[in-house]
Amino acid sequence: MTDDTPTPPPDPDSVSRRAVSEPSPASAPGTSAANGVRSASPRSRALARAVAETEVHVAAFGWDQPVRVFALARTAEALRTDPDLAEFLDASAVEEARTDLELLTVVEQEGLPAAADLEHLLAQLAWPESVHGAAISVERLVLPPAAQEEADAIADAAERLAFLQARPDREDIRMVVGVLRSGESWCALRSRAHDDDASVYQGEQLVPGLVEALATTFL
Repeated sequence: MTDDTPTPPPDPDSVSRRAVSEPSPASAPGTSAANGVRSASPRSRALARAVAETEVHVAAFGWDQPVRVFALARTAEALRTDPDLAEFLDASAVEEARTDLELLTVVEQEGLPAAADLEHLLAQLAWPESVHGAAISVERLVLPPAAQEEADAIADAAERLAFLQARPDREDIRMVVGVLRSGESWCALRSRAHDDDASVYQGEQLVPGLVEALATTFL
């Protein structure tokens, strides 16, 4: 079973497609995250930017959302393959793609296959060669270690959910994770308790289990 428990953040083509937005500047809140992005390769910076923008897009819809999946495609390559795509992109994104070959366009996937859980959903995903990466948005309840062990011992799913929701020390976390075919990853975590763009915690391997599971959709 996929371990999608996040590293705790600090306090403070059968699938239809819908464009989330064209690429726009996005920052990584926090000095260490920002420095990590600046020192990363152009490809990693493009992924971090796409994940950060996707996180802000998802956050605009509020909490208690279902799992959402996004395809990531290099804008320049997509435009070479289909020049008519320029009609659907912002002019500034088209212009930027002429000089930044790593720039990514994010496309939300609709009509996701039915699945009992996240693990089974990811097992059903496959991507054409024109897709260079993927991102996923998942919400989770996070507990202190002792309380999490108590929850894990509850066999009945409904009873376990009731236990989680009743805990005053629970933390609602939204995880947006992105990976590329070439192996790069980036994560953005937002907590309900600190629900503002400045408090989004970002890094490469904040949710290693989910990063690994999403990467398997490209194998």
